[in-house]
Amino acid sequence: MVFSSLEFIFIFLPLFMAAYAFTPFKYKNAVIFAGSIIFYSMGVLGQPIYILLFVVTILFNFIVGQFIETYRKSGELWLFFGVIFNFAWLLFFKYTNFLFSNINGLFGTDIAMRNIVLPIGISFYTFQNVSYIVDVYRKKAAAERNLINYGAYISMFPQLIAGPIVTYQTVAKQLRERTHTPRKIENGLKTFTIGLGYKVLIANRLGALWSDIDAIGYGGISTKLAWLGVIAYSFQLYFDFNGYSLMARGLGEIMGFDIPKNFDYPYLSLTMTEFWRRWHMTLGSWFRDYVYIPLGGNRKGQKMMIRNTVIVWLLTGLWHGASWNFVIWGGVLCGLILLEKFYIGKYLNTFKWAGHIYMFLIIPLTWTLFAITDFHDLGVYFLKLFHLGKTGTKVIFAGDFAKYLGIYWKFFIAGILFSTRLPEKIYSKIKNTPFCALLLLVVFWLSVYCMYKGMNDPFMYFRF
Repeated sequence: MVFSSLEFIFIFLPLFMAAYAFTPFKYKNAVIFAGSIIFYSMGVLGQPIYILLFVVTILFNFIVGQFIETYRKSGELWLFFGVIFNFAWLLFFKYTNFLFSNINGLFGTDIAMRNIVLPIGISFYTFQNVSYIVDVYRKKAAAERNLINYGAYISMFPQLIAGPIVTYQTVAKQLRERTHTPRKIENGLKTFTIGLGYKVLIANRLGALWSDIDAIGYGGISTKLAWLGVIAYSFQLYFDFNGYSLMARGLGEIMGFDIPKNFDYPYLSLTMTEFWRRWHMTLGSWFRDYVYIPLGGNRKGQKMMIRNTVIVWLLTGLWHGASWNFVIWGGVLCGLILLEKFYIGKYLNTFKWAGHIYMFLIIPLTWTLFAITDFHDLGVYFLKLFHLGKTGTKVIFAGDFAKYLGIYWKFFIAGILFSTRLPEKIYSKIKNTPFCALLLLVVFWLSVYCMYKGMNDPFMYFRF
């Protein structure tokens, strides 16, 4: 079940919110915990064992956090067990077949691939569990003594499946003290509707172009259409994930929680370094606080800083998927960030026009590495982008660029416009007016219509 579905909007959400609204405050976290388990269960109906795994990880980390705080002398050992336990499940489900396939390729063995289905949200809830026990060990957070509160923190359905990644210390106080006001509910509903519009009216529509190109075959498209396709994919990924994050924040605000911001207009960036400070900010913060800084950050000289940066970006690539294209994607981003740090970054920031041109080219190229997992297809697509060599297939339709631009131009305009701060500035001025309420009502019912017509694709980040 996804947020952009009729089942969620018209069945699950009203029932959950009714139960939440009429429950006394001291039991509201229990409603969140129970409702979130139901929400998660509906997503893994075909693999009910994953529900048990999810509950076990919550219970295990709840106990480990208390042991770390109570038995400080052996706290490091408990932390070690906790980290191993959490990442063992992630490694098994996400990387077993990747490991076996590479062993087979290297040594000529014939290890059979396992039919392993990745549990929904495991990458996100694993990171939250690990951040909690690490913060308890570092004494940045007190161990949670109430299992219901901890369960509500980990399982909170708005951010359970695809983030944002919320650290325990961010919401610890809110689990015990939070306010519920009509203004918060109104703001939360508005934020949710904006995110829904981003997902259904922009991301899904531009995603249709990428699907069209995939159906044609990469070798059968023109260079112009290849560029149009990766730009469409770039917008699709942004509005898909940012839309989900906004919906999560809106739902959190309705329940009285301040879920952290995950995007800050990354497509306005001048460098890739700046881009990754603005894109999926909670993931970047997690790798900074729990990998980069513990490794020494930039405190131990230039060589160690380079090493630590490489480690972080290779792990970032692998976190996104068990495939070599993600490793290469992470490596390319690392190379660009180091190139900017030592050579070109200051010029790109000084001459902003150059920075924008640079990013206009780099963003879709790096997302191409991200989008296409098959190396042969990836090679064909890059040959098309730069009109190099022979791809083995002639362009199927010479006017393909004009045809698809004619179909999707309005969605590209929307993508460009809503990637800037202009809509936010306008929204801040009209937010509390009847016109804004009417406008968002139109966005909501247009989104519902599209969902009814079968245009509610799953969120792209669910597969991570």
